[in-house]
Amino acid sequence: MTAEIIGGKGFAAEVTERVADHVTRLKTDLGVPPGLAVVLVGEDPASQVYFSSKGKRTKESGMASFEHRLDATASEKDLLNLIERLNGDPAVHGILVQLPLPGHLDDAKVINAISPEKDVDGFHVSNVRLLGTGQKSMVPCTPLGCPMMLRERIGTLSGLDAVVMDRSNTVGKPMAQLLLGDSFTVTVEHSRTKDLPEVVRRADIVVAAVGRPEMVPGGWNKEGATVIDVDINWDDTGGGKTRLVGDVEFDGTRRRAGATTTVPGGVGPITIACLLANTVTAC
Repeated sequence: MTAEIIGGKGFAAEVTERVADHVTRLKTDLGVPPGLAVVLVGEDPASQVYFSSKGKRTKESGMASFEHRLDATASEKDLLNLIERLNGDPAVHGILVQLPLPGHLDDAKVINAISPEKDVDGFHVSNVRLLGTGQKSMVPCTPLGCPMMLRERIGTLSGLDAVVMDRSNTVGKPMAQLLLGDSFTVTVEHSRTKDLPEVVRRADIVVAAVGRPEMVPGGWNKEGATVIDVDINWDDTGGGKTRLVGDVEFDGTRRRAGATTTVPGGVGPITIACLLANTVTAC
């Protein structure tokens, strides 16, 4: 068996095209474009790449992009004052603060300072509560995109077994909530899960977001399973060569699974497309 490659770029392009259509209609109805403000604190290399990419994609979709850079030494007061101004700016419909923040800043305090209606990352405690109780809310972008990819490939999801390999607030927990909403039977794996290979081997769907290079050998997967590899890791264990890999061992997975994403190029493009979709929803 050679697994089908789930193309994140192609699917993201379709989502972005639909977003652009909505943007055009909103411009006609409101007289102004949807606006996304992205805030970057510091000079983390990965964060700078994401920051630039989000601004570029926002403009390409016809939306207004507001990009704010603060020094790594910026005080919490400076950041909170900026968020307060963006909350009150009628041209800004969505606000995203790029994580991780420098260590002297309180992530939770900063996130919860964003107006829930403008919280396009879906991390505000109000949105977390709404999602957890099955109500309409802003949904974190990566968890929002993954079920969309699954529906595109599989169709009916009801009754399938899924393993989510992460219990974080940003990916694992919201992902589990969304899969439950699609009538999956969901197991959330963590560091103390017993017989992890057997748990994974029973799953029709595996979503890996643990942040450890190739932690999941291909042989762990059920034959024909669909594997969504969320994380991008730098791996420098290959004889001095550094490479980008996911949480799942790709070659072995492709020989056993029915379909799998790639790293990079799989989930990443979908995440940004869903950020744009959330901004349209916020608008």
